[in-house]
Amino acid sequence: MTTPFRTDAENTFDNPLYPAFWKRTAEERDAFFSRLRAAREPIFFPYQPPRADAAPYGFYALARHAEITEVSRHPEIFSSSPASTLEDLSPALQGDAEGSLLHMDPPRHTDMRRVVSQAFTPRAVRRYDELITGVVKAVTRELLDKTPCDFVTEAAVQLPLRVIAAIVGVPVSAHDEVVKATEVVTEIGDSTNRHSLAAVSEAVTYFNTLMGDLARHRRVHPADDVVTTLVQATINGRHLTDAELGAFLRILLVGGNDTVRSTLAHMLTLLTENPEQKRLLLADLDERMPGAVEEAIRHATPGTWMRRNATQDTTVAGHAFRTGDRLILYYISANRDEEVFDRPYAFDITRNPNPHVGFGAAGPHYCLGAHLAKHEVGVFYRELLTHAPDIHATEPPVHTYSGLIHSITRLPCARSGSAG
Repeated sequence: MTTPFRTDAENTFDNPLYPAFWKRTAEERDAFFSRLRAAREPIFFPYQPPRADAAPYGFYALARHAEITEVSRHPEIFSSSPASTLEDLSPALQGDAEGSLLHMDPPRHTDMRRVVSQAFTPRAVRRYDELITGVVKAVTRELLDKTPCDFVTEAAVQLPLRVIAAIVGVPVSAHDEVVKATEVVTEIGDSTNRHSLAAVSEAVTYFNTLMGDLARHRRVHPADDVVTTLVQATINGRHLTDAELGAFLRILLVGGNDTVRSTLAHMLTLLTENPEQKRLLLADLDERMPGAVEEAIRHATPGTWMRRNATQDTTVAGHAFRTGDRLILYYISANRDEEVFDRPYAFDITRNPNPHVGFGAAGPHYCLGAHLAKHEVGVFYRELLTHAPDIHATEPPVHTYSGLIHSITRLPCARSGSAG
């Protein structure tokens, strides 16, 4: 068939593999993905990595909910190795990346994930209620004392950082450096990367060093935290290597921070832009908060996309893939699929069912901390809107598509009676 897309390598504005595409307006991006879904088959887009030593290659863009969920259920056919990020990683980063859950497949992925999965089940999350409530109250109080202010700096960054750091076992003294390193690591292997290879390597080294220090301490002084779980764990009779420990710390701190941070900021934006939905939520916070959180995740899609690699010849959505083909799963498009969601561009906190893929589709790579993330967001907004139902964004958010994450980096906020 004749594709309605320009797929020449020089046309980066119309190619979702390049930063220029993500600088388009939300309306332009939505229209693009709508056309991509309407094409009814994956479209191939060429890509030229920025590294001088890298040859050009390309990806098939998967945009529909059905095809993305099908691919996600079959890691034996669609692998996360050698990379689940856009670029084929450079030799300098490949060793560290191989220790990450993001770039693993079962059975190794299953074994590694099992080590910490019990810390993030719904039952385990209930164990953290006192911790989360305490952090939420503190962050809410600090935010309201400072309003008008930047919601991202004062709340969206602080809440997930303090919670995941406490659960994992990272001291308060390391919080600032963790935030800086996290922002760099989220851009590994992606064309929007604003950081040099040296900066990325430095951030990876920081996490490895931090984990090494924490591990040595916890071997002598065990505690009820994830670091202790990791240093005591064995897989097939062996303890985790230093590289595996460092990779675990990165995935826990990066994943535990970025998705919650993004959802918190998106939700304030959505409630501000949709006052009738905010009034509906305020009328019954306890009953409607779970639906509001799910809808904020769907609408924001903090995890924008993920890569998979075909390990054998196969067919999806009528398209024949060949061994070695690279695919991008555009969750941001699947969450607007007209065949799955009624009025997909509307923010509707009563949407039910809501089978979004905001934390990935069902399968082995579904977000490990999804239950924790949803719980944090719900507890925070219940507290915030109880004490400050008039809080709102005062300016449009500053969006950044950083690596795999759709984040908001600045969001001024105020209460109705305060200057903004």
